Amino acid sequence: MDDTGNITQESAMIFRKLLAHSRLSAAAAVFAVLLVSNAQHASAQQQLSPGGATPQGGAAPDLQSQPDSAIRPSAPGRADDEDNAKQSKRILWIFPNYRAVSANTQLPPLSLKSKFWLATQDSFDYSSFISAGIVAGISQANKSYPEFGQGAKGYGRYYWHAVSDQAVGNYLTEAIVPFVTREDPRYYTLGQGGFFKRTGYAVSRLFITRTDASGRTFNFSEIVGNGAGAGISDTYYPSRERTWTKTGQKWLTQIALDGVFNVAKEFWPDINRAIFHGKY
Repeated sequence: MDDTGNITQESAMIFRKLLAHSRLSAAAAVFAVLLVSNAQHASAQQQLSPGGATPQGGAAPDLQSQPDSAIRPSAPGRADDEDNAKQSKRILWIFPNYRAVSANTQLPPLSLKSKFWLATQDSFDYSSFISAGIVAGISQANKSYPEFGQGAKGYGRYYWHAVSDQAVGNYLTEAIVPFVTREDPRYYTLGQGGFFKRTGYAVSRLFITRTDASGRTFNFSEIVGNGAGAGISDTYYPSRERTWTKTGQKWLTQIALDGVFNVAKEFWPDINRAIFHGKY
């Protein structure tokens, strides 16, 4: 059997593996077709080129060993691939979306500098001040901290506390703890499946995340980072509010908010395409 036949058989084997993988479904079929076409084209070029020898030992890769949503046809680390993986910087022009990464994407690990820059973008983009204002307004309406008072002066107190809470939480969950635990603070969308499947996936990312080596681990950054953030925030809240109950409420509230934002990040690309035709 000639080299073209060998490549075709290997491509067909990969195609069957991809179809058997329930998480890749339609994306697997498209990728396999491209792989077969590229393999046959490469083989033809080798046969036509003078003195071209077929490389030995080119076994088909085991795509099933790749982590969740990590298979893509292009090599990781290229600038154009990273651009394609990025989503819009904001959701509905308000909520920061710097951490979201498109489905079926594998990116290089973030350096410490990159993790701090990611936290800085999430904390000090103009949209983050808008979202902090919304949180402050809700807290004031609920009279969460009576010591802050009402009116404009009271809202100002709620506002700077919300901004501070947001920044402290971002730096802990996106930079400091991920650096220590070698976790990837980005949110990789699932991008396929029904509403409940994707919603469950988004919520599960509160407890499961990627490592810098593209493995999976418990999300210490989310759970421990937000817990530490809630504890640190006690230092600038009124003394009577520095109770275990209040600290726990802030901790759980931040985790719940992150869960809501995960769901928003998961479905935002679909909403953007369907309603706004990809303009944002």
